[in-house]
Amino acid sequence: MTKRIFDVIFSLIVLFFIWPILLISAIMIRLTMGSPVFYNRQRPGYLEKLFTIYKFRTMTDACDQNGNLLPDDLRITPVGAFIRKYSIDELFQFVNVLKGDMALVGPRPLLIQYLPLYSEHQRLRHAVKPGITGWAQINGRNSLSWSAKFELDVWYVAHQSFWLDMKIVILTVVRVLKRDGINAEGCATMPVFDGKN
Repeated sequence: MTKRIFDVIFSLIVLFFIWPILLISAIMIRLTMGSPVFYNRQRPGYLEKLFTIYKFRTMTDACDQNGNLLPDDLRITPVGAFIRKYSIDELFQFVNVLKGDMALVGPRPLLIQYLPLYSEHQRLRHAVKPGITGWAQINGRNSLSWSAKFELDVWYVAHQSFWLDMKIVILTVVRVLKRDGINAEGCATMPVFDGKN
């Protein structure tokens, strides 16, 4: 209950102060990439229940001659790169927190197609609500291997506390300002999880 109350109050305060950033970002995305401005996709949340996650769009839908999407690094626009660099694309997820689909702190919500690939140990990451930030995000973010990221997620589930959440929130601000671990090595975003890496 304490976590939920803090999540709601913190999210309301943050949204009150960042709404100009959200508005400017939405306008810039609309002008440079067109519609839609948001990237709304289904993600597995608490106990693997699906919910819609809200993010700012950072890539175009450019395809090759066969109709397949081009690699991420070819679809990310300059505006999208800036938005990702400062994690602005994640800010609209405070709305997900207010709705109760997410928490401020928890394992990041991943793709639905990864669900059958998890081991029973990795599946424990869904024993709590997914978060805007988490233990893995302050310990390497996208520069981590998938196995390392899942180990950190499960560690958080076993050790979660209000004070650990406070530590993660503070360190997240530091990591965002330093722009650490935004991309995996050799990738514009993060390589696809195949159940092995």
